[in-house]
Order: sequence, then structure tokens, then C-alpha cells
Amino acid sequence: MYIEAVPNRNSPPAVLVRESYRDENGKVKKRTLANVTKWDPEVVAGLKVLFKGGLASDVPLEEQFSVERSLPHGHVAAVLGKFKQLGMPRLLNRHATAERDLATALITGRLLHPGSKLALSRHLSRQTATSTLAEELSLDEKVREVDLYRAMRWLLERQPRIEQRLAKAYFHEGAPILYDLTSTYYEGSTCVLARHGHNRDGKKSKRQINFGLLCAPGGCPVAVEVFPGSTADPGTVQNQIQKLRERFNLQRILLVGDRGMLTSARIEELRKDENLAWISALRAPQVKKLVENGALQLELFDQIDLAEIECREHFPGERLVVCKNHYLREERTRKRSELLAITETKLAEIAAACARPKAPYHGKDRIAAGLNAKSANTKCSNILSSPSRKPL
Repeated sequence: MYIEAVPNRNSPPAVLVRESYRDENGKVKKRTLANVTKWDPEVVAGLKVLFKGGLASDVPLEEQFSVERSLPHGHVAAVLGKFKQLGMPRLLNRHATAERDLATALITGRLLHPGSKLALSRHLSRQTATSTLAEELSLDEKVREVDLYRAMRWLLERQPRIEQRLAKAYFHEGAPILYDLTSTYYEGSTCVLARHGHNRDGKKSKRQINFGLLCAPGGCPVAVEVFPGSTADPGTVQNQIQKLRERFNLQRILLVGDRGMLTSARIEELRKDENLAWISALRAPQVKKLVENGALQLELFDQIDLAEIECREHFPGERLVVCKNHYLREERTRKRSELLAITETKLAEIAAACARPKAPYHGKDRIAAGLNAKSANTKCSNILSSPSRKPL
């Protein structure tokens, strides 16, 4: 194949893609394959190079082209594919809009490019994009930070409607509803909800915000609510029960929460509601009391890992189910072995310090002080310094 310019009287020449062939008599003829007269001259010139075997002016074809930019796409296709499979676009809004596309970018961006809104705007703008996310969502050439904040406001306004649809699909009368409270620490001083409270992130000097999350039995998040950072876990329970009844029209509720959420005082309040049941866990002192009273016996776990026991004296009207967690047992055994090994190493150091010729440890007070210092981080200091131990 080759390109030929054919004169066309008073008009510009016709640029044709042609090929040569031989007829039955062996005569060389040519036929037209395409008319590329209206093509860009640079494209036609590149096509000529390809037809000549990739050579132009003795320059190899790979040297005539340079890759200026290539955007990763695989992870974007995976996340957006799952997003659509879950029906999330229609859940956000039944019709495709610019706000829905930006909201989709916000949600998927938390998985693909976690960071600030300013950083996400740079990931989505065509000149600074780091993936094909903006192209797949048909976003504008430049996505500004303010556009993302407007999409967040649009999403916030639609939150009740979205939660209503999720509750209708996943919440049912009498089915378990999982509830828990978590927190995130906050930088800055302008948020009215940021307060000092029980910090789960270990940032004791930082203020925080609490989030209460209601989930379906399978773990699907249905509704979320923000609380001031100083709000205690039990103080949010009644608010969630009211939401389940008034917004989601549930009358019979089975609430599942951890032992910090459903405290004894909170359970006493829940008892007053006949259509409200709960599932929680006992604290270690309560379990210990059951063992001491004989209600919980280790023989129950000889053949099965789950058993039902009765203790009407301490837990009237409640059903107690005990289970044996082999994974937790193995983990605690491992930690105990590690701590004992560390403690033995520290004790060997103390013994060496007592036997060294220069400035050895003398007296039980000095040795006890050394033991406490060595075992401070091994959780064994209370054993080593116990009054019941014999004098060293």
C-alpha cells in the first residue's frame, strides 16, 4: 500500500490510499482503498511512514514517536465496576447528573486517591490527573476544590432519602441491627462538634468527632449520624432507637451492641420497652462471677463451643449464651508466652546485676526497684512486686 496525490484540475489534489496488484495476465494495476484528502497532513505523513516500513529519513519508527503521558486505568475499572454492580449510582440519584458524577468521584476517590479535597481535585483535573477516573465519569477538564464541596453538600441533602432506600432494602421487623460508635480526631478549632472525649486514636490532646453507624446483619452500612466528640457511647442508643422507629418505621427492634454501648444502666431502660430486644457481651468481672457461682463450667466446652446457661439471680429474664473462642485463646496464649520470655530476660539482667563485681545490687529495696523498672512494659510488674512474694 502507498499514498498517491492525484491532480484534480483547478482543485487541490486528491490524496488516495492505493495498492498495486497483478491481473490474470500479469499486468500491474492499482486500485484505490481510501480517500484521505481531508485528513490532517501530519496524519497523512505518518501514514506514509508506516507504509514504507516505519522508516522516514532513515529514522526508526520507535524514535519518531514519544509517549508523553499514560494514565493507570485497571484500579479505576475495578472500583467503578463494583460501584455500579452494587447499584450505587441509582441509589445516589435515579438520573445521571453532574452532581452525581462528582459524588461518585468523591466516594471512589476515597479508595483510589485518599486525601484532601484539594488533592482529589488535582487527581481529577485533566492536566494533573493520576488515573482515568475523571475521564470515565466524563468530568470537566478542570475540577475545582469548590466543586467537590458543592457535591458534598448535594450528597448531604440527599442523605435521608438514601438512608430510607437502604433501610427499606436491608432492615426488617425483628431482624438484628448492628450499632457502634467510632471517632476521628480533628485538626483545627472551628468545628462546633469537635470536643475532647474518649479518644480511640491515641491522640489525647486532640479534639474529636463521633460517628454512630447502623448496619444490617450482613454488615451493610445503612445510616450514619455525627455526634459531638464528648458524647459517650451509651448516650447515643436512645437516639438511634428513635430513628429506627420514626424514620424507618420499625416497631420490633433487636439491637446488637458491644459491652461499652449497652451498659447495665442502659439495659435497665431498654427493659421497659416490650418491643425492644438486645444482644451484647458481659464484662470480665461478670463472667468471673458466673464461674464462681457455678453457672458457667468449663466442662460445657468439652464437645461443643457454644452453650446456653441460666442465671436468674443475676440476669433475670435474660438468655445467656457462652462460646469458646479458639482464636482469642491462641492469641492470648501467644502474648502471655512472649511477655513471660521478656520477663525472664529482664530477670536474668537483674541477676547479672546482683552478681557483678562492680557496684552490684544490694538489698531487697534496690533489687525490687530494678525489677519494677525492667518489668514496667511487660504487664508483669504487679506480680513481681506483690506483697505475697517472699523477700528477695
